[in-house]
Amino acid sequence: MRLLLSAILLTLSASVALALGPDDVVGTWTLVSAVRKVVATGAESGLYGDHPNGTIMYGRDGRMIVLIVQDKRPKPAGVATMTDADRVALFKSMLAYSGTYAIEGDTITHSISASWNEVWTGTKVARDVKRDGDRLIYTTKPAPASTDGQVSVVTLVWQKVH
Repeated sequence: MRLLLSAILLTLSASVALALGPDDVVGTWTLVSAVRKVVATGAESGLYGDHPNGTIMYGRDGRMIVLIVQDKRPKPAGVATMTDADRVALFKSMLAYSGTYAIEGDTITHSISASWNEVWTGTKVARDVKRDGDRLIYTTKPAPASTDGQVSVVTLVWQKVH
């Protein structure tokens, strides 16, 4: 009977999601994938291409920084010969911001103090997040995409850097 009760309690505790804490996110993480799903159709696509590159870092001091770049980014011939069109293409193929973060339950909120896109500076972005071993899985709330206005959900998978 005691063994059966222990097995039941172990099963129940394994199915209960525990809230994340700072120790679950502190460190450096590399982007594995970023997939956009259009809510109306279910269509999925790589938000930054099939092989995006990115890093997110969380400090014990409550500060964070993230940089994501699209795969197959354009590469100008050189700094001296870079055109305004080159600069626009590079800007449109990246995301970067820094600020502070807070964790409440299964939500992480980034309060953005500096950003590649000034529209984001001074705003907050919230992501549902879960830890799966040495990965963090972020899911955005459904929202219109800036590219085409279709309501979408984005899932980003980050791998802990050891």
